[in-house]
This record gives sequence, structure tokens and C-alpha cells, in this order.
Amino acid sequence: GATLTVTTSGTGEPYATVPEGTVDEANRAVDAAAAAFTSWSRTTPTERADFLQKIADQLALRSDEIALTIAHEVGMPLALAKSIQVGLPIATFTDNAQRTRTFTWEEVVGNSLLVREPVGVVVAITPWNYPLHQIANKVSAALGAGCTVVLKPSEVAPVNAFLLADIIDEIGL
Repeated sequence: GATLTVTTSGTGEPYATVPEGTVDEANRAVDAAAAAFTSWSRTTPTERADFLQKIADQLALRSDEIALTIAHEVGMPLALAKSIQVGLPIATFTDNAQRTRTFTWEEVVGNSLLVREPVGVVVAITPWNYPLHQIANKVSAALGAGCTVVLKPSEVAPVNAFLLADIIDEIGL
């Protein structure tokens, strides 16, 4: 299929090649996320929080690789990429893991029981600046709430999204 060439922001030199998704692939992704929603939405908040924390832990373990990738994609010095572009996503997944654990999913209001439930598939579109942080904000909140996600990262900075997808796959999600 068609591909996109990702260039190093500072030089314009080719850095990576990624698949260019089609409308049919996007539709299949939504269908797959809808199918996965059936089981994911039934996980407990604790199970979901555990997965979010595992993602944060793996981001930390792969922080050098991710920082180098984002430095190429957005043209940021490596030290800043590591502290900001990787540090913020780690904090976001960790924070949302904690929120998922402590959130009031059910409460009695008067004579009623208010139950907060997953609603379905979240489609997330993210920009090139702060690419992994934007992804982390959307993906961690959706997964914590019990929703599944289809992500369309920026075509300018997509490689970090593939690294996150690898991590999510590696932890068994």
C-alpha cells in the first residue's frame, strides 16, 4: 500500500516510512475497536488502571528510543524531548491509572444509583506538536473509562504512535 515519508524536522531528511491508511482500513479499525469494546468495557477499573500503569512503566523503560524519535519528528533537543515529550506521557498514563482506581464509578443519588459506564469507541485525532502527550491524554482517559480507541496520529509525527502501539501490544492489551 501507499506510504508516508517522515522527515527529520531540523534537516528535512527522510527519517522513517510509515503506512498511509485508507478509508477502508479506518473503517476496519473502527469495527475492530467496536468488537474489542465488548470485552474491554467489562474489565474492572482496577484491571484497566493496571494496564495504564504498565504502559507508563514501559514508556519509561523505552524513554531514550521514544525521545530520539520525537526529537527527529518535531525538531526538539533530545534532552527536552526526553523530559517533556516522554516525561509528560508517562505522567499522564500514571495519573490516569490513579484516577481510574479512585474514580467514583457508582454512587447513590437520592433514591437512585448513578452508574458511570463505558460508552463505546473513541476516535482520537492528534497534532504534531507534543505528539505522544496528546495521544496519552486521549488514549489513557478513554482506556481508563473502559472505552476502546482508534487513533489517527499526525502525519508529521506518527512514528511515536507506532512505538506506543508496540508497547500496548507488548503488555498484552
